[in-house]
Amino acid sequence: MPNWTNGRRDGAWAAVSDWVPTTCMRCAVGCGHMHQGADEGYGIDAVRGDAAHPVSQGLACARGLRESKDPDGEWLTRPMVRSDGELRQTQWDVALARAVEGLQAVHQQDPDAVAVLGSGQQTNEAAYALGKVARGGFGTTNYDANTTLCMASAVTAYYQSFGSDAPPCTYADISDADRHVVWGANPAVAHPVLFRWVQQSADEDGVEIIVVDPVRSETAENAEHHVAPDPGKDLALARAVLARIVETGRVDREFVDEATDGFEDLLATLPDADDAADEAGIEMAEVDLLADAMDQQALIYWGMGINQHVQGTETARALIDLTLATGNLRPGGGPFSLTGQANSMGTRICSSKGTWPGQRAFEDPDHRRLVADHWDVPVDRLPDDTGPGPVGMLEGEPEAVWAVATNPVAGMPESESVRETLEDAFVVVQDAFHTETTEIADVVLPAATWGESDGTTTNMERTISRVRSATDVPSGVRSDLDIIATIGSRLFPGLFESTSPNPSAVFDEFTALTEGTVADCSGITYERLDDSHAVRWPAPDDDSAGGYRYYDDESWSFPTSSGRAQFSTGRQGTLPEPTDDDYPLTLTTAREADGYNTGVRSRGGEAGALVARIHPETVAEHSELVTDETLTVETRRGSATVDIDRDAGVPRGMVWLPIHHPATNRLTLSDRDPQSDEPNFKQCAARLVAAEAELSPATAD
Repeated sequence: MPNWTNGRRDGAWAAVSDWVPTTCMRCAVGCGHMHQGADEGYGIDAVRGDAAHPVSQGLACARGLRESKDPDGEWLTRPMVRSDGELRQTQWDVALARAVEGLQAVHQQDPDAVAVLGSGQQTNEAAYALGKVARGGFGTTNYDANTTLCMASAVTAYYQSFGSDAPPCTYADISDADRHVVWGANPAVAHPVLFRWVQQSADEDGVEIIVVDPVRSETAENAEHHVAPDPGKDLALARAVLARIVETGRVDREFVDEATDGFEDLLATLPDADDAADEAGIEMAEVDLLADAMDQQALIYWGMGINQHVQGTETARALIDLTLATGNLRPGGGPFSLTGQANSMGTRICSSKGTWPGQRAFEDPDHRRLVADHWDVPVDRLPDDTGPGPVGMLEGEPEAVWAVATNPVAGMPESESVRETLEDAFVVVQDAFHTETTEIADVVLPAATWGESDGTTTNMERTISRVRSATDVPSGVRSDLDIIATIGSRLFPGLFESTSPNPSAVFDEFTALTEGTVADCSGITYERLDDSHAVRWPAPDDDSAGGYRYYDDESWSFPTSSGRAQFSTGRQGTLPEPTDDDYPLTLTTAREADGYNTGVRSRGGEAGALVARIHPETVAEHSELVTDETLTVETRRGSATVDIDRDAGVPRGMVWLPIHHPATNRLTLSDRDPQSDEPNFKQCAARLVAAEAELSPATAD
């Protein structure tokens, strides 16, 4: 007798089917999953780790299991079109016709009046197809992905330092490291399986975890040492550490002379270690702790605490400089940026967002011609610059916006301005769940999600693995790839061979474009992935797979003009919005344990209360404003009423808000890193007022 379970999208009862191997799409660790779908109806009945998957070998986090099987989001099950101001369910032909009509009308007037926004939640195949439509169809400069909101500074730093993107390190290096320096990241919350490997390494004698974070995070709670710089002063701290290494004679001159350029220029701009420590707000003993760590075989991990800053690129480069100066760019050490979204890496190598597929340079005319020939489109249709980034795209007030698997109304900084921009545009939203952005869309297209889609994904250590569907979807739902190819084909006939292309054919088209590049994936096929489960790029043939980048047989080689890694000369600047008498507190944002992206999979249809973590003494200083354990947090852009969580792990004078709540980004700042276009989510000036007052936004002056 079958084991009956409740299907997710339609509520039908269904029998259990066979186990299907796939990859978790919650974060970028890339754990192997086994999904068991329903024999009748729709849905995932059970999820467990896949012991045969070489990345995770059966490990899986509770959140990845739960959100794959039973997310709390409000499902989209039918296409919708806005009529008389209301979203109304309709048929697919009607919704697609309306989407094509609206996008086409704007495109005919001005290609750059169309903005396309992708996501790190897409498969490689869907991301590649969306980039093909955006760049080769619309020819718009205004195309990007929400991954720029979290990873662009790390990407830019890797390019500038090494000549190509992505970490040189792999997961195999974790067990070989003697020091794990976690800087501006909280993997205990964001990447639980990876942090388990870090903890296992730290169980060895003499191996330690050092956390650098203004907040005493969950990761810091599990570390031997916690260094807490002032908010936004990580660059000053990194330079203090390097200055201390230099003045104590611990530079690996052999490595520096053999494999790098620019060290003398760096020395000329390096601050005094004591002065830089003062600017960072820490003691010299903590500088020495970090300098001593770099004497060991050290891995430096960093995340959004570094990237989401107006000096994010310069700070990430300063962390890379620490590994270069100490010769730590080798197996068991190095700079390891921790990617947040499941397929952020795939978006970077295949979606034509910041480079053409395979990291082909946008500004190179030969690469543009090759891509145009591959897509059979006129070369002058392809834009010759990558665009202004997601924030700049919307600040430019496009007339039409197509958002795929992303929620800009909640996820962008200064989100009220984003909402206003989108309300004035023709908006097509393609998603699996109801979001703040679908609420204001003109057309809503229900898309398949994890466990319902076929394709591949790429994790943070450059490993590609299969994503497989374990269940069918209702007739009102289609895959991202199918929707993109259908719209693309109707707008630009001949761009795709089919309106419902086979994912493996799209993957082969993508990998062929990477042949001969630094991100060569041409040796990876679906058949190879079926046999080996996962392959790390570069993989230029069917027998090769990437290892530690830039290092082979005790020598180094980099795809820079000189063949050497590049040092940087960045120094700590001022914050874009420092505290003052009117706004004396610092607002910061970060991940919470049960949240993900803008929370649509974890918070269900209602956002619930916004909870602010605030030091007990800071709350006590504002006790006259507290009513029923609530306050209002106000910045120059808006205000939000919060429930108070008294937390001594948050520094005095700081207010901590979760990035996942839709109210948070009404308050944040849209100032951007000029090199990466990544916004400064992590610090802005704030104040507390009485909840019942909830004042309107103050003016900038």
